[in-house]
Amino acid sequence: MSFTTLDEKSINTIRFLAVDAVQKAKSGHPGMPMGSAVMAYTLWTRHLRFNPRNPQWPDRDRFILSAGHGSTLLYSLLHLTGYDLPMEELASFRQWESLTPGHPESHLTPGVEVTTGPLGQGFANGVGMAVAERFLAERFNTGDHKIVDHYIYAIVSDGDLQEGVASEAASYAGTQRLSKLIYLYDDNDISIEGDTDVTFREDVGARFRAYDWNVIGPIDGMSVDAVDAAIAEAKLQNERPTLIICRTVIGYGSPNKAGTASSHGEPLGEEEVALTKQNLNWPQDQRFLIPDDVLENFRGAVERGSSLEAEWRGKLDAYRAAYSDKAVEFERLMRGELPMDWQAGLPTFSPDTKIATRVAGGKVINGIAGTLENLVGGSADLTPSTKTWIDASGRFGWEKGGRNLQFGIREHAMGSIAVGMACHGGVIPYTATFMVFSDYMRPPIRLAAIANARVIFVFTHDSIGLGEDGPTHQPVEHLATLRVIPNLWVIRPADANETAEAWRQAILRSDGPTVIALTRQNLPVLDRSKVAPAGSLSHGAYILKDTTGTPEVILIGTGSEVPLVLDAADQLAAQGIKARVVSMPCWELFERQPQSYRDAVFPPEVRARLAVEAASPMGWHRWVGDQGDIIALDRFGASAPIDVLMKEFGFTVENVVARAKMVLGRGA
Repeated sequence: MSFTTLDEKSINTIRFLAVDAVQKAKSGHPGMPMGSAVMAYTLWTRHLRFNPRNPQWPDRDRFILSAGHGSTLLYSLLHLTGYDLPMEELASFRQWESLTPGHPESHLTPGVEVTTGPLGQGFANGVGMAVAERFLAERFNTGDHKIVDHYIYAIVSDGDLQEGVASEAASYAGTQRLSKLIYLYDDNDISIEGDTDVTFREDVGARFRAYDWNVIGPIDGMSVDAVDAAIAEAKLQNERPTLIICRTVIGYGSPNKAGTASSHGEPLGEEEVALTKQNLNWPQDQRFLIPDDVLENFRGAVERGSSLEAEWRGKLDAYRAAYSDKAVEFERLMRGELPMDWQAGLPTFSPDTKIATRVAGGKVINGIAGTLENLVGGSADLTPSTKTWIDASGRFGWEKGGRNLQFGIREHAMGSIAVGMACHGGVIPYTATFMVFSDYMRPPIRLAAIANARVIFVFTHDSIGLGEDGPTHQPVEHLATLRVIPNLWVIRPADANETAEAWRQAILRSDGPTVIALTRQNLPVLDRSKVAPAGSLSHGAYILKDTTGTPEVILIGTGSEVPLVLDAADQLAAQGIKARVVSMPCWELFERQPQSYRDAVFPPEVRARLAVEAASPMGWHRWVGDQGDIIALDRFGASAPIDVLMKEFGFTVENVVARAKMVLGRGA
């Protein structure tokens, strides 16, 4: 198909919608959309299968703008092709409550598949989408029926490829031979500081061939025909993911800024906008111009998309006739709904035994995996320690239908891949590693929270209780730093039954991610006939054991410290001091409770409160108040056996009792 005048007008329309939006906002990145418009136009009009009238059509191709700073490119395409993104939104780029924020947000804007911006994340998210596509295809497709058969496309930048997470994800994608991935690399040799020759001189093609990718190019990324042919070639590949290296010109068309860093992250300026429009034969006196023939050209996507979806729904009807139960299951999974009986497999643990919550977590996973058949996950080469293997299933990528993902030692990519899986839909992903390595995963955890993505992040070895490995592996500040992330639930269960409840809440949650923090060391299974039921975890904090009348002091614990405060409360009672014990596994769930419930747990008149947690004290002052106290860690841990560590750092019954009495003003 040859390059036509209409093609050129359409591409320039994309460019100048982006330029005008950035100029009006006086903020943004015009250069990338100007240089990438040819790639995007070719992909969206000749290859991408989507339906603007139904952005959630299950078998649509997914498109990711990993270079999310060029968001006006995506917003222009969404408006032009008929998504529910009116021109007023483009004109409100980067403004309060607009649907066109500075970087794409999947929960906000119709047609945006993942929340991108931090470079490398979209690249890795796409790998997760390809994982989800393959898992669902293996589960539901048959020899005669393919109801899951779509590609994941992305435009990635020099910046994406420089970030370490992209290297991790690319290595994993090549190893797994995720052939439904097709990435267009916007190779323009420019970053914010200037020419990439000073920072990025590697042979990208050789690097990706070493990852076992199919590499096409370099090609002329400013040629519709070249890009079209390359994508067509990539779609013939069924063994490896594909990287198409597209040579482009950032800020294309700008007489003074094309090919320079100055077009990357700031508006062109009114004078340069006028010169650029003149240079590309575009009317200079109009903003947000869409010629009628161009709009007609793009809006053909509406009819084409409806036709594509109708054709697919015909396939789904035929599939339903042959496999009615599987069709019902497929549609339920894609709606994000849970099976009615999924909770039946949640185990109940008997008291008077000891079990590490990481071990209990593994039993929970295996208990629910039979009915929750889209629960898919794994660890960063730590499954024997995190206990997160689904025993009845095989290895993803190596055994058909396998649900155990072996991410390798790639924590950052693991988190980002899981976010991509969640945004794809149809699966409930979980990840697992030691809590100290949550530092490596903070970017995807944060983006999952922004995007309302249901991902379950399991972190074991959650305190100094892991012992001899020492401070490099003992998380101290991590609970606090995770708790400050908005829309993230952090649950630290006190025993095996609270662990089952933590998983219940994480699965039931559909509007964001959950962290479950678990112990290496064994903990007693609490006798729920003597203390409150573990189901009370759903309130975030609850009265585990109470005293008669109004308590004099409230002891608060999480995780492995709850048995400790229970024992301390018994000793205080023996001394005639009324102590209430509160288990507080999830601050965020507690914050959602009505004030009346929170006051019932922490009566305002009871000012003597003592929190005990083997982690940083940051944040606990909110709950203990200015007359309360905290037994916590304000330093790093040490290498020693767990019993020694707990004694040396004050996590003993004797110290809890003494500090409680000090809070009450009764000395030691």
